[in-house]
Amino acid sequence: MDIAAMSSMLSQSNLQQQVGVSVMKMAMGVAATNGNSLVSMLSEATKSMELSVQPNLGAKIDIQA
Repeated sequence: MDIAAMSSMLSQSNLQQQVGVSVMKMAMGVAATNGNSLVSMLSEATKSMELSVQPNLGAKIDIQA
């Protein structure tokens, strides 16, 4: 194999690796966004669940002393 062909293959291999890393970074960004959305949904669901279990909690204040 001559030097020019090896150089071309090495360059193509480096490009493929860079593209793979870029795609992985994009996938990680999407996964992080989905994770944050899931956490916020769970916190909202927890709040609504607490209110449904005790709907009158905090609605009335007894101020007789």
